[in-house]
Amino acid sequence: MNMQVPISNEPQKKGITLFVVVAMSFLATLDSSIVNIALPVMSKSLVVPLSSIEWVIASYVMIICSTLLFFGRLGDIVGKSKVFNCGTLLFTIGTLLCGLCDSLFPLIICRFIQGIGASAYMANNQGIITQLYPNEGRGKALGILASAVALGTMIGSPLGGLIVSVLSWNFIFYIKVPIGAVIFVLGLKYLPKDKKTFGQHIDKTGSILQFLGTMLLFGALIQAQKTGFSNPYIVGAILLALIVSALFIEFEKKKVQPLLDISLFNNQLFSLSLICALISFVCIAAYTLLLPFYFQDTLKLSPSSSGLLMMIAPLIIAILSAFCGTLADKIGAEILTLIGLFVMAASFLLMSFLSIHSSVLICAIFLTIMAVGQSFFQPANNSLIMSACPKSKLGIGGSVNSLVRNLGQYVGIVLSTTLLYCFMGSKLGYAVSDYVQGRDDVFVYGMKNDYLILMALCIIGAALTAYRLDKSKNKKMIENGDSK
Repeated sequence: MNMQVPISNEPQKKGITLFVVVAMSFLATLDSSIVNIALPVMSKSLVVPLSSIEWVIASYVMIICSTLLFFGRLGDIVGKSKVFNCGTLLFTIGTLLCGLCDSLFPLIICRFIQGIGASAYMANNQGIITQLYPNEGRGKALGILASAVALGTMIGSPLGGLIVSVLSWNFIFYIKVPIGAVIFVLGLKYLPKDKKTFGQHIDKTGSILQFLGTMLLFGALIQAQKTGFSNPYIVGAILLALIVSALFIEFEKKKVQPLLDISLFNNQLFSLSLICALISFVCIAAYTLLLPFYFQDTLKLSPSSSGLLMMIAPLIIAILSAFCGTLADKIGAEILTLIGLFVMAASFLLMSFLSIHSSVLICAIFLTIMAVGQSFFQPANNSLIMSACPKSKLGIGGSVNSLVRNLGQYVGIVLSTTLLYCFMGSKLGYAVSDYVQGRDDVFVYGMKNDYLILMALCIIGAALTAYRLDKSKNKKMIENGDSK
């Protein structure tokens, strides 16, 4: 039995609570966008290649994916607000430690610490919002959340570009520390108070298996870009990860109080929506990783100019997401997700035509088209996922959704760079794991093929969404027939 105190229905209290949750999501995306735009500068400053600097992003996403289910279940047991607040504090401490680093290895360790904190609040933010808006207004609230995510990305790119242009890259972390501290204090005051839940316990064995399986698989995939997938250690790590993951699933099926409730996936709406979310975030992570290198190394733009360009998409998303969330409440979310994925597919097709001579205006137009697609898709799809979860499982449902988002980001990083290196190597005739100076055409060739593959993924997602929409219409027809 969930003993959490109900959230007040007073509009002012709900608004402040929503602000606290949304503000932390804003900070998380601010972190990602600042780091992404600074990667080329960090690579040069730390004297490491692209294949190594990827770990700054990968380590953060790895630990999030490895612990999200644990924190989602913990939120259902001890209270979502408590776990959210602890995560905010740890994230802020980890951010400060990242800023104090001056070499790659300590930075990666501190990114792990930062990621644990991010995981704790990511696992519970959508659950708190869904509890706050059980029916009416949920799509709009999730649209506001999507706008905050976009706003963090929008501000992060130009701000990060400006910072690394005039200061050391360490300051991209320092500026977030006071923001995190303020959000933590507000969370203590305004998030709903939790009460202990009796008769519930955490699945320790499942938590360990999921953690080991995820870390082994993700670590092997990112390291394979240096050593190749034929390396026996890489092959062994991947096989072991798959075995551990299979054991985890079998173990969870038999548990009375599992870490991951497998029965959630019996809901076809929930499962298909998660697959579409995975596809979208693979694509988003891929293009946001590649474009800063294209802008700065191929088009020879400054970090600040590159940041301004990367600001276009999140600006459009920030403007449109709340409107699209409200539209999803009115006309249904399925049709909006379908439109969004088709628009994203079209944008990737256009991006595949980018060259070493493309104008900034063309880049801006293509990014705008991508942003429109994301604005239609994200709030609507999030609403579908959370609406398919029982009230008693909002925490684990939200954590699974966040897990899929971060899994998509990680797969997008690994997939885009692995394919990029393969295409670049095939054109050059030898293996590469970094931007080849003086051969901008080689990078553009690899990027072009990456975007065509991302386009194909969006089309697959659109096909699944069309199937989901058709099933939903048939179900409503049957229900209407029975009611008559």
